[in-house]
Amino acid sequence: MTAMAALKPKHFLWEAEGRIAKIRLNRPERKNPLTCESYAELRDTFRALVYADDIDAVVFLPNCGNFCSGGDVHDIIGPLVRMNMKELLAFTRMTGDFVKAMLNCGKPIISAVDGVAVGAGAIIAMSSDIRIATPEAKTAFLFTKVGLAGCDMGACAILPRIIGQGRAAELLYTGRSMSAAEGERWGFYNRLVDAEALEADAMEMAARIVSGPTFAHGITKTQLNQEWSMGLDQAIEAEAQAQAICMQTRDFERAYTAFVAKQKPVFEGD
Repeated sequence: MTAMAALKPKHFLWEAEGRIAKIRLNRPERKNPLTCESYAELRDTFRALVYADDIDAVVFLPNCGNFCSGGDVHDIIGPLVRMNMKELLAFTRMTGDFVKAMLNCGKPIISAVDGVAVGAGAIIAMSSDIRIATPEAKTAFLFTKVGLAGCDMGACAILPRIIGQGRAAELLYTGRSMSAAEGERWGFYNRLVDAEALEADAMEMAARIVSGPTFAHGITKTQLNQEWSMGLDQAIEAEAQAQAICMQTRDFERAYTAFVAKQKPVFEGD
C-alpha cells in the first residue's frame, strides 16, 4: 500500500482533508479545461489510488465558479486534427483509460459541479459515484458540436444507465446543455445546493462515506460497475461472494460488537 495524501501533481490541484482527497482543475481563466498532460496525470493518479491506504474518498470541486470546460481547444483539439490514425487512437484510448481508472480506483468519487461541466468535464461528473450541483450548473456532452460522435469515453454506456436511453440519446445527438434542474429531475444530479454551500455539502457526504466500512465501500463500487454486464444469476452469485468476503473483515465484527453494546460502531477499514 502507498501514501497519497501528500501528492503534489503538476497539472491539477490536490488537497487531502483527513482521508478525503479534493481535486480541482487549475486553469480558471479558461474555465478549467483539460490538457493531454492533465488527462494523463489524472489517469495515473486514479490508477495509484487503488493502492492508497490514506485516502478513502475523492471529491472533484469547481475552481472559481466553473467545474471543467472539456478538452482545451488549442492544446488538444488543434493538435488532434494533425495526427494520424495511430496517434488519434492512442489519444482516445488514453482518455478512456482515465474513466476506467475512476471506475476501478476502489474509492467513492463525488463530483460537486458549478458553472460549466461540458465535454470531458461532463464525463468526469458522469463517471463519479455521486453528483451534486448548483442551480447554475450547465452540463453538456457537446462532442457533436465539434463534429464528433457522442460515444466518447464511455458516454453511450454510462449515461443511459443514469438518465435513461431516450434522454441520453437527446443529449448525445444534440450536444445541448442539460440544466441543473433537468439533471436533478432525471437523476443525473443527486441534489442541488447553493454555490456557497456546495463544497461543504460534498465534503459532508464524503465524510459520511469515509466514516463507514471503507473496505466494504470498495466492494460496493466494484459490484456497481461490474454488474452492468452480468445477468441476474451472475450478479446474485457475485454479491454472495462479495458479501462473504466482507463478513471476514474486522469491521463486520466491530459492527456486531457495537450493536450488542448498544453503541455506534467505529469502522477502521479492515
